[in-house]
Amino acid sequence: MHDDERGDHGLFGPESVTWRVMGEPVLMIGGIRALLLQALHPKSMWGTAQNSELMDPNAAWARLGRTVEFVRVRTWGSLDEVERVGRRVRKLHSKLTGLDLRTGETFRIDEPENLLWVHMGEVDSYLDVARRAGVPLSDADADRFVDEQRRAAAVVGLDPADVPASVAEMKAYYKEMRNHVWACREAREGLLRMFNPNVPRQLLPLKLAAPGIGVLVVSTLPRWARRMYGLPGLPTSDLAATLTLKGLYRTTRVIPERLRYQPDALRARELIREREETPRPLVVAS
Repeated sequence: MHDDERGDHGLFGPESVTWRVMGEPVLMIGGIRALLLQALHPKSMWGTAQNSELMDPNAAWARLGRTVEFVRVRTWGSLDEVERVGRRVRKLHSKLTGLDLRTGETFRIDEPENLLWVHMGEVDSYLDVARRAGVPLSDADADRFVDEQRRAAAVVGLDPADVPASVAEMKAYYKEMRNHVWACREAREGLLRMFNPNVPRQLLPLKLAAPGIGVLVVSTLPRWARRMYGLPGLPTSDLAATLTLKGLYRTTRVIPERLRYQPDALRARELIREREETPRPLVVAS
């Protein structure tokens, strides 16, 4: 029996804000923005660089592909699928340690502070890009999105009770963390590679487009994050990025849905429409 027939929509489902947001093609910019924001936590960056193929230009693309697949399953997969990928990630992280290059101390990759920073980098980036691009989201929708993403946080081993549950809580989290993060050497190297990525031959056009995409992604970062990378944090860059995102979103809206969305997002949109068209039962007050 298909998951839809069982009513197993995974962590979210057709009534969630997450499903309305995550399928939009413009959120590709949000995914890349998240990587740059996540890299500003030195221990997270060192742990990643020391335990993965991220710093190997010949293997980094395959690692990125695995990350994209994890996000896909976490967003659209059934509960069983989400549990499988979550269990695999938690098991992997539990075995890994990193070296703090400032103190020489060893730390666990799955320290809650590291996991939370990575999680919030995703949430903030997807939501920021979606709202600036013009994806229809009210303030209440934005809060719901942040709250829903606590389910995703649990997948990697965080306690949802310790994860920001609203936009206001997310802003407070970043205000506190800004004094504890900075751009280490590995983060700066990653930023430079974004403009000249080593991609498979079949994706050569992406390499040609990388400089333009890179400029846009960097411009979407918070001003404080751009300054940490040694780049200007000007309001004019914010405005230019927002206008570009709006243009990209409007352009993709012209493309037919069957071509605009990947299969999981297309199925989700169909389920959302079915849910909206289903008459709701009348509640008679007693």
